[in-house]
Order: sequence, then structure tokens, then C-alpha cells
Amino acid sequence: MRINETQLAQVNDRIDALVSAGSFYGKKLKEAGITGVHSVEEFESLPFSEKADLRDAYPLGLMTAPEDEIVRIHSSSGTTGLPVIIPYTQKDVDDWATQFARCYEMAGITKKDRIHITPGYGLWTAGIGFQLGCEKLGAMAIPMGPGNTEKQLQMMMDMKSTVICATSSYALLLAEEIQKRGIRDKIHLKKGVIGSERWGEAMRKRIHEELGIELYDVYGLTEIYGPGIGINCNKGTAMHYWDDFIYLEIIDPVTLKPVPDGEPGEIVITTLVKEGAPLIRYRTHDLSRIVPGECPCGSKFPRIDVIMGRTDDMMKIKGVNVFPSQIEEVLRDFPETSSEYQIRISHLDGKDTMRIYVETNGSVDFRNLSERIADKVKSKIGFTPIVKVVELGVLPRSEKKTKRVIDERYD
Repeated sequence: MRINETQLAQVNDRIDALVSAGSFYGKKLKEAGITGVHSVEEFESLPFSEKADLRDAYPLGLMTAPEDEIVRIHSSSGTTGLPVIIPYTQKDVDDWATQFARCYEMAGITKKDRIHITPGYGLWTAGIGFQLGCEKLGAMAIPMGPGNTEKQLQMMMDMKSTVICATSSYALLLAEEIQKRGIRDKIHLKKGVIGSERWGEAMRKRIHEELGIELYDVYGLTEIYGPGIGINCNKGTAMHYWDDFIYLEIIDPVTLKPVPDGEPGEIVITTLVKEGAPLIRYRTHDLSRIVPGECPCGSKFPRIDVIMGRTDDMMKIKGVNVFPSQIEEVLRDFPETSSEYQIRISHLDGKDTMRIYVETNGSVDFRNLSERIADKVKSKIGFTPIVKVVELGVLPRSEKKTKRVIDERYD
């Protein structure tokens, strides 16, 4: 799915704005002699933008609209290096609300719903994005934010919330608490809009079964508005994205060339109408693929598959490249395990060691299960890990994102 004439014109308009404003990114384009693009080939030869570039622009070097038009800033939630500051005009905020409202509509959510919002509020784009879309849709927002599970459950019951917005980790934590307390019959949830972290099929299944709700995977990142630039429909897990606001490419992360539709690679996004901080060919490092063909739901918006991981998720252990998604694929073949796992990598006696902790119920032989999982992992990645089987609920649960890989080699 290559860029069309309308989108090319929008890209040229944003290049004009960047160069005219003399913003950090505008200067880079000017230095590279880029004043516009006139073909697909020219567009695909434009330089990429990276998070490191955006950090170099700290604090307000990305600001492209006049300051008196900037109504808000947001910041990425990364924990290392300088934060990325993204300025928004009122139009950017309104456009973001429009996109998120579409997400809710795609999930069959209406203004009669009561939307329980648990992602965090503040500099990051989480909770406020879910709320913007909710208000644009005309539904009732219940802006809880994260934490205080006791109060979350009480409000959920008292307010008869019909939609839960959360990270998959927190949705699982709430589902387990609801089961533990035996209050499922007092919970009125029908749908869950889940974002902020990649989650596997096992986790999706557990949340769906324990809460009895339809689940929708919302996509987004702070640099490109925030959550709400795409969501799956009720015909599958592939996510529709709003190609009147963003142009999305899939590239080979090694050759950096676009791959044919259907092939996996790294998501690269260009904002088509963003004013505060437009981005051209921004490398997200998220891995997915364009899903070709028309969707059975009837929507004409294009689709990407579920996020398979990130290019920087990769762990190098014993000279082998390993992705968490590979471990998830193995665990999926063991129905006696829960969705929760943790990988710990350490360096002992001159060699790397990988330990995988998995949860199961008390009715299985722990030793036998650990041996079977270790054998299956070895056949997948080429070396044998140490597998530790623990009881259900032993591994940590999170109100935000769950940290699944702990690399102790560099501590």
C-alpha cells in the first residue's frame, strides 16, 4: 500500500511548514536540500526520523507551529535519556479526539456507555487520550487513573461501568481480583479497550474468559498523537488505522527498504496533518505487517496485524538472538501454564544463563512441566534455558506495564 497523490500533497505541506518554522527537524530537512517530494520513489528516499533525533531537540526544538498556537505538551514515557517533548495545537488535540472516538465506534461503543479509564494521566498521553475520545464520542468518562484497586472495583460496581480502558497487565490484575472476591455478578463490563503494551494470545484469552468481555487492541505512541491511531474491529485482531491522519509503511529493519504488503517488518509513520510537531518517516521500532485485502467488517481503512514485538526487544544470549514473543509461542502450547512469565538473564561463571519463570496451578507435576517447557524452548531457540515453575499468582502483577525481561548481566 504505497503513498497516494493526496497523501504526497499533505507530506509536502508538512515539509513546507517544518522548513519555514526552522524547527529542529525543519533545519535537518533544509540541510539535506529537501523542499518536497513528487513521487513515491522520492518519498521513500526521504531520511528517517528517530527517537534520538527527537531527544536532541529537547525541550521545544520540535515546535513547528507558532508558540501562541501551542495549547499543550506531552512527553514520551521512556525511562532513559532526555524525554521527548511533543507540542500540540488545538487542531492536533481535536484530531486526536476524532481518531480515538473512531476507535470507540469501531469497537461498537456508543454514547450510552460508561467508560472506566485506568491508564495514567499527566505528561504521557495515556489516560487523557482515552478521555478525549470518550468525550468526543459523547459517552460518560470515569477518569480513575491507575492504582487503588479497591476503589477501582467499588466505582466499577457503583457506576455500572460498561467499558474498561487499561493496559493488559492491569486488566489481568483487575480480572483476578474480581474472581478472587467473587463479585463478577456485580460487574457490568461488556468491552475492554486495551493499550500501551504488547500482549499475547494467552493473556487475551484469560482476560476475556475471566471478565467475559470483548477485547479491543488500541494502538498509538506519544510521538504520533498518542493511543488511538488504530484499533481492531470485531472481525479479528488486525488493527484498522486512520490513513487520513497518518501514512504507515512497513520496512525491513536491516535494509531499511519498504517490504511488500503482508510481509513483517518495522512500522514507520508519517503524520499527514499534524501542526505542533509533524514527523516524516518516524521509525517506531514496533514490528507488524500490513494485512492485505478488504476487511469483512466493511471498513475501508487499511489494517496492520497485532504488534509482534519491537526491534529493541531482542535479547542476545549465548550468541543467539531471542525475542520474548518466541517464548510466548512456546508457552502457548502448554495450556496448564497461565499467561504470566518472566525471563531473567544473568552471567555466571563466564557464561550467560537464561531462566524462565512460568505460573501454573497446583495440580501438575512442576518438575515434569519445567523439563517439557525447557525441551520445547531449546528446539525453538537452540539452547536449553533453566525453567522454574511457580504457583499461580506468584509472579508480580502491574498497574502499568509488566516488565517481562530482566537482564542482570549489566546490573
